[in-house]
Amino acid sequence: MECRIDDVIVNYTEHGEGMPLVALHGAGVDHREIEAAIEAVLPRVGFRRIYPDLPGMGRTTADGLDSNDDVVTLIAGFIDHIAGGSAMLLGHSYGAYLARGVAAQHPEAVTGLALLCPIGDGTDPAPAHRAVSEEPGTYDELDTAQREDFDEYFVARTPAGARRYRDSVAPGVAAADEVALARIFSDWLVNVDGPVFERPTLIVAGRSDSTAGYAHATGLLESYPRAALAVLADTGHALMHERPELLGALLSGWCDAVAREHNR
Repeated sequence: MECRIDDVIVNYTEHGEGMPLVALHGAGVDHREIEAAIEAVLPRVGFRRIYPDLPGMGRTTADGLDSNDDVVTLIAGFIDHIAGGSAMLLGHSYGAYLARGVAAQHPEAVTGLALLCPIGDGTDPAPAHRAVSEEPGTYDELDTAQREDFDEYFVARTPAGARRYRDSVAPGVAAADEVALARIFSDWLVNVDGPVFERPTLIVAGRSDSTAGYAHATGLLESYPRAALAVLADTGHALMHERPELLGALLSGWCDAVAREHNR
């Protein structure tokens, strides 16, 4: 499906009915990664799950966008158009940074906020990248190029994770518009300063995340007074794929908290 927001054609897919939840993927991939991860663990009943391609990725265009704050404005417009004004907002990595911007600049659009492996505007300490586990048969279904990229992303390496990478991560990497992303990322900083966000918030980080680290995530507790925080051991930036059962339990609790507030 697609819709036009100003000059941008936004490609998206959705599943289910109920409270709208918009999920934002990370940089350099497309909606297929976060769709595969969240659909595997999120409660299916009572939630309308919406997965857009971010600008310059997948099949979403990037005309007229010159900064990450431009993308934040676009996401707020997308939520207004597709979800009737407000939605739960979940983001992974770069998507989490954008989600923080939407919550700060357009708080009326966000009924609940979930930040998975959030990155920010600085360089926080991060552990060295290393495998924490590897199961037999992990690489059987990956070609040589995919094996190298998989190893750069995953620290807990399993056949299931390799299949998820092959089917839902690698195709989005190939679809990225590098020129558009370079233009947008050249003005990287997102304005995340706004009214205190006092709706249910979930922050999840991987203890072995060599991309975002976990110190930044723990520091966000001061900015979100209703946040629950989890730092998962033996898990990296591919947390959504490496610890799906635990992530599912955490997301279920967050969804319950947002639903309770909505039904008051």
